[in-house]
Amino acid sequence: MRDERILKTISKICEIWGGDFWIEFIESPLALMRNWKKRGAIIVHLTMYGIPINQALRNINLEKDVLIIVGGEKVPIEYYYESDYNIAIGNQPHSEVAALAIFLDRITNGTWEYLKFQNAKLVIIPSEKGKKVLQING
Repeated sequence: MRDERILKTISKICEIWGGDFWIEFIESPLALMRNWKKRGAIIVHLTMYGIPINQALRNINLEKDVLIIVGGEKVPIEYYYESDYNIAIGNQPHSEVAALAIFLDRITNGTWEYLKFQNAKLVIIPSEKGKKVLQING
């Protein structure tokens, strides 16, 4: 179901915090997967039923574009067969958001921590206690 509020929320976040994140509403996720595959991209499906992440990461060519599918409880079986890699982020039920965060952390070797978004109006200053936010005058 198309929810225009998502577009507005992402747009507002990017306006304030920077970056170039985008959203596209699609009718058929499987068609999207197949089109990415035709372009030569790698399809990674994060699930609790796949190959352990440490084992799987050794085989993934991260020089190519990667489409990440985050599996939920009722993912159709076609996603398992269409994916190049079904990667287990643990073999117990877990949060889909946490699975994506763990995968992104692993493939970037933690470098995301030092990433600075262009065009940010606000920047968080690390602090042991409290919240420190710096307003950028652009």
